Amino acid sequence: MRIAVHRLRLAACLAASSILWSSAMAAAADAVEHTLGNGLRVIVKPDQRAPVVVSMVWYKAGSVDEFNGTTGVAHVLEHMMFKGTRSVPGGEFSKRIAAAGGRDNAFTSKDYTGYFQMLHKSQLPLSFKLEADRMANLVLAQEEFAKEIRVVMEERRWRTDDQPRAMVYERLMATALVAHPYRHPIIGWMNDIENMRVEDARAFYERWYAPNNAILVLVGDVAPQEMFDLAEQYFGGIKPKALPPRKPQEEPSQLGLKRLTVKAPAELPYVLMAYRVPVLRDPENDWEPYALEMLANVLDGNAAARLPRTLVRTERLANSAGASYDGIGRGPGLFYLDGVPGSGKTVEEVEEGLRRELHKIAVDGVTEEELRRIKAQAVAAHVYQRDSMFFQARQIGSVESAGLSHKTLDLMLEKLKAVTAAQVQEVANKYFNDDDLTVAYLDPQPLVARKPAVPPPGLRHAQ
Repeated sequence: MRIAVHRLRLAACLAASSILWSSAMAAAADAVEHTLGNGLRVIVKPDQRAPVVVSMVWYKAGSVDEFNGTTGVAHVLEHMMFKGTRSVPGGEFSKRIAAAGGRDNAFTSKDYTGYFQMLHKSQLPLSFKLEADRMANLVLAQEEFAKEIRVVMEERRWRTDDQPRAMVYERLMATALVAHPYRHPIIGWMNDIENMRVEDARAFYERWYAPNNAILVLVGDVAPQEMFDLAEQYFGGIKPKALPPRKPQEEPSQLGLKRLTVKAPAELPYVLMAYRVPVLRDPENDWEPYALEMLANVLDGNAAARLPRTLVRTERLANSAGASYDGIGRGPGLFYLDGVPGSGKTVEEVEEGLRRELHKIAVDGVTEEELRRIKAQAVAAHVYQRDSMFFQARQIGSVESAGLSHKTLDLMLEKLKAVTAAQVQEVANKYFNDDDLTVAYLDPQPLVARKPAVPPPGLRHAQ
């Protein structure tokens, strides 16, 4: 499992909003927004290619909002949201959506928790009714909570404890960051999960699950005004809450190179490197995040990019090598390099190779032709995602939950297009020094008597 599955790239938020560069301005322009009297924001993006709709409720509350000792509670609450209300018994939510020909699921991230249904547009009243009900009337029973905690513990073993590279990522984050909540795993530390109480989940629900802390995103064959009226009908009666103030959570400056080794059963060694870099805060005036995203694509944007071409195919130094960038989020940003050594090679040699390729760009830069090709390929790589109503809805919700506006998606795309070769070289020179670097090695341990990881029984909903 590549570590990139844990992150949402800036390019995924930007490039996927267009099939062609020339049509970029039309991608997000059709989205229409309305705010109900109780603070619920409703964003509708019509897409009439099929009589279906994706409905997503986003709560601007994720693992970043957890208190010490309760890591993982946002994710546990995601599970509990399917355990019933006074009018909808546990397990009935998904059964009713399935009976209507739809499907549903959920996801928890650092900055948000999302719940979605994909179904025929005629079934939207059912979706709204069910979501509004659990927004206000969730029943958190001790017996159900005790059962679900065991499922979450098994999920953690399956997703992290039995996945050596996931373990490396988790320990690297805990080392790279010393104060910010991003240092904690989304699924939580096992000890916190084991000792979690139903009161912890209830407190998180009562604190953050409110219409004035939520966004309803709709993409599909629907008319905006009809959706606003329907949302008012089902969600309008839910009272807003006084939300807790969010204090600034600035990560202190790193004071030097950090290294760690993770010993875990695995077949191959692995190296993961993380540099502290800025994230997108001001889409109009920032330029470095766009240059950093383009740098990631120069290094690892496609099979012909520098890392796979040089380290994997030419030098055979690595079996795999990659780069990615956390460009959007409420917390600090990181730029990642990672690789698996080839036969007879070491993690030290792979680290040196990753550093060398990055240094080449810092010293020699990239050509305009290479950058032009990378830009075109970045769009082509996301063309198929533009055809997905689900992706469009997730794109809108993710940028909104990070504190940005979906209305700036076109501007952000234009800024990405405008990145120059000189800017790519400048960020490569500016940010990639050892004082802001954390390096993690995976030291493979014997696989003796290790059972294959399997999903835990009862697991439906995605982290």
